[in-house]
Amino acid sequence: MASDFSALSSGLSELMVLRLLQRQEMYGYEIVQAIAERTAQVLSPGEGVVYPLLHALEKSGALKSRRKTVGGRSRIYYSLTARGAKRLAAMADHWSALNGAVGMVLHAV
Repeated sequence: MASDFSALSSGLSELMVLRLLQRQEMYGYEIVQAIAERTAQVLSPGEGVVYPLLHALEKSGALKSRRKTVGGRSRIYYSLTARGAKRLAAMADHWSALNGAVGMVLHAV
């Protein structure tokens, strides 16, 4: 059961990262903070989850990165590619269907 929850958590992290990057380019720690903030700390994937995910998504072609210096600090900013946008759309559709199905079970009388 724990591995099933891990897979679900991993998929949620990917879905949230792709959605955030659809809106704007961001650097890794900024993504970690945004997920925690936007979920009222309910979901808070750490850097140990987000950075490997960013690297895997970049390697697969879903993201692209660029180094940018802001305020004297060099950071790697990530943005969504066309491949990433397609992946996000498919994952969002799957999540909506899954969420609806679980809702039907939880609210069944």
